[in-house]
Amino acid sequence: MSARTPQPVAYQRNALAPGILAAIALFLAPLLIGNDWFLLIRFVVAIFAVIVGWFAIQAKQWWWLPVFAAIAVIWNPIYPFEFSGPVWVAAQPIAAVVFLVAGGLIKYQPPADGPKKR
Repeated sequence: MSARTPQPVAYQRNALAPGILAAIALFLAPLLIGNDWFLLIRFVVAIFAVIVGWFAIQAKQWWWLPVFAAIAVIWNPIYPFEFSGPVWVAAQPIAAVVFLVAGGLIKYQPPADGPKKR
């Protein structure tokens, strides 16, 4: 009788790269508020919020969905909310930390047999 050692479980952290890129943009955002470049920051943050939210859905971590839906709406560049003041400036690094935490915690376990073939 041979003892089988359990295989390590492989996880993918698909949300980590977009979370880091969004955090970089958000840490730079307070420097660009009131500038034309802030529109680019809003596009980047809204798009990466949707991407990280999608990875949360794939990982079946539904509790992240309202957080990233709110970020996508608040940083929406198409119909922007005109926030200003110290609360808006403080919201940028807070959202960056949320992206970093979510990127680290959202992990997806792919099927053991690989992708299904037709």
